[in-house]
Amino acid sequence: MLEKVSNNVEMIKLNHPHTFNKNDFPPLAMALGYFDGVHLGHQKVIKEAKQIAESKGLKSAVMTFDPHPSVVLGKRVQQIEYITPLEDKIRVIEGLGADYLFIVHFTPEFASLLPQQFVDDYIIGLNVKHAVAGFDYTYGKMGKGNMETIQFHSRGSFDFSVVPKLSADGEKISSTLIRSVIHEGRVDAIPSLLGRHFSTAGVVAHGDKRGRTIGFPTANIETPDEYLLPPTGVYAVRIFSRDQWHHGVCNVGYKPTFKEKKAKKPTVEVHIFDFSEDIYGETATVEWHLRLRPEQKFSGIDALVEQIGKDKQAALDYFYTD
Repeated sequence: MLEKVSNNVEMIKLNHPHTFNKNDFPPLAMALGYFDGVHLGHQKVIKEAKQIAESKGLKSAVMTFDPHPSVVLGKRVQQIEYITPLEDKIRVIEGLGADYLFIVHFTPEFASLLPQQFVDDYIIGLNVKHAVAGFDYTYGKMGKGNMETIQFHSRGSFDFSVVPKLSADGEKISSTLIRSVIHEGRVDAIPSLLGRHFSTAGVVAHGDKRGRTIGFPTANIETPDEYLLPPTGVYAVRIFSRDQWHHGVCNVGYKPTFKEKKAKKPTVEVHIFDFSEDIYGETATVEWHLRLRPEQKFSGIDALVEQIGKDKQAALDYFYTD
């Protein structure tokens, strides 16, 4: 199925077995990977494919997979929290300027393809003339295909490039590392790994409206379960709503000052600075900049209000102090 992502990008969703053949596409330079996060290492792979496409007169393409293989193959994994759920991944890849984006529906049948079958059907069969992947990319059943075997499986039909690991502070930039950093609340360290701040999105929903009664109205962002969230605490954030970015302070947590019983999932509530519009029912994006403190239970409303005032000032200082 072909869809337009934008005026420049064609998105092709592939189910296995797909019905396309090489005559359906121009000669391609394709970046291969799962690309959760589309971090700086992933971007290096995609940019390499773009550069090769330009130098060889090819069109550039990216192939990714959905859902995450561990959801399909892992018996205990029912759902995974993504750094970039699919829609966000599409948006980021689109911003990198590929001509084609292939999204393969990952199923047990697809996972059982032998490495040669994968190459025949999803590389050679889609008119790929140059494949680009990271040094640790694997393909085919049980990941037995890799960047050392790809020359054999290519049947001489395409060239390939291997992108070496990219490191930050001596550690390989990877989705695993980024997940760990987010879980630790170190969102201020994310730009050095992603090349941008970590963000989540959700619909602004009606909450208990307690914030407005104490002078700090908040937007309650219902964040889908597929998003990875930072740990509970208070954060300096930006929030995107109605085509504009605004600064704010966000609480992720269970509101222990008011609630004895812990909810199933934390709430994400943003107090937006200098903002009074009604945005209920609208989608908003939260961009996470700095964890200010952990969540805590206060002795009463007065102590809470005093601390929120301090949190707001800390966020203002972060955004507006050089």
